[in-house]
Amino acid sequence: MQLGPYSFDKPLILAPMAGVSDRVFRNLCRAEGADYAPAEMASADPVLRTTEQTRRRLDLSADRGPRIVQIAGAVPAEMADAARAAVAAGAEIIDINMGCPAKRVCQRLAGSALLRDEPLVAEILTAVVQAVPVPVTLKTRTGWDLAHRNAVRIARLAESSGIQALTLHGRTRACGYGGAAEYDTIAEVKQAVRIPIIANGDITTPEQAAHVLAHTGADGLMIGRGAQGDPWIFRRIRAFLRDGTILAGPGEDALRNTLCVHVSGLYALYGETMGTRIARKHVGWYLQRWHASGHPLRAAFNSLQSAAAQMDFIQHYNNDCYGDAA
Repeated sequence: MQLGPYSFDKPLILAPMAGVSDRVFRNLCRAEGADYAPAEMASADPVLRTTEQTRRRLDLSADRGPRIVQIAGAVPAEMADAARAAVAAGAEIIDINMGCPAKRVCQRLAGSALLRDEPLVAEILTAVVQAVPVPVTLKTRTGWDLAHRNAVRIARLAESSGIQALTLHGRTRACGYGGAAEYDTIAEVKQAVRIPIIANGDITTPEQAAHVLAHTGADGLMIGRGAQGDPWIFRRIRAFLRDGTILAGPGEDALRNTLCVHVSGLYALYGETMGTRIARKHVGWYLQRWHASGHPLRAAFNSLQSAAAQMDFIQHYNNDCYGDAA
C-alpha cells in the first residue's frame, strides 16, 4: 500500500476520533506500533477553521510522518480550501470524512449524511483531489441505513475521482456504533475496486484483527474504540499477525508510566483546567480495561479537581486490585 512516499504492508492505523485522538494519544499509539494516525476531524467551515480547537488540530509539529489531517464538510469549494490550508500547515495526506454519524455533523449535511447525495460526494472528492499535491484518502460507512447501503458505488466514485485509499467502517450511519460490524460489505467493496481498502469496526483483539483481514481481504486495519485505554493493542495485533504470538497486556509499571506520560501531555496541550477534565475519560478507559476494580477507581479519579491531585493518584494508588483486562 503506497501513499505518497510512504509504503505500508497491512498497516495498523489509529482512527481519527474527535476529542480522543489528539497529538498526545496519537504519539502514544505510534510508539506502540500504529503505522499512522490521522489528526482529529477538522471542519471545512471557514468560520470554524479560525477557532482555537481547529488551530490545535492542525498543529502537526509534534507528529511523526505521515502527517494526516482529516477534513469534514459539505461544500466542495470549502473542502478544497480546507485541504489546501491543511497542506500549508504540514499535512502530507488529506483524509475526507464521510463516516461521522454525529447528529451535529449530519445536520450540516456533512460526515455520513453525504452518503445520501452521491453526485455531491463525487464533486467533493474531485475538488479535494484536484486542490492539493498530496494523496487524498476517504473514510466512510456502508450506507445511510440498512435499506440504503451504497458502499460499492461510493468506492467506485472514490476510485474514479483519484482517491488513493478508502477506509470503510462496517456500519451504516443509522447503526451508529451499535450492532455488529458488517464485514461482508467490506469484502464486497474490496472486490469491486483496485484502490487499497482499510477495514474498520469492532477490532478490539488480535484474534479479531486476524479474522477481519482474512474475511474481508482488506489491505489494512483501522482501530478506534479498541485503542481507547489500550495504545498497546497495535503491538499485540502486530505480534499475533506475524507469528501467532499472544503478548500480555501492560504490567503495573508500564501502565503507571503510560498514564503519567498521557495525562502530563494533556496538561501541556490543553492547559491544566481543560487537561484535567479531558484526563478523566482517558484514565477511566485505562482503569476499566486493566483493573479489576476499574469502576470505583474511575469514580475516585473523576472526583479529583487538580492536575497535582490526578498525578498523585496515578503515582500512589493501591494496586492490590490490579487485574487482567475485562
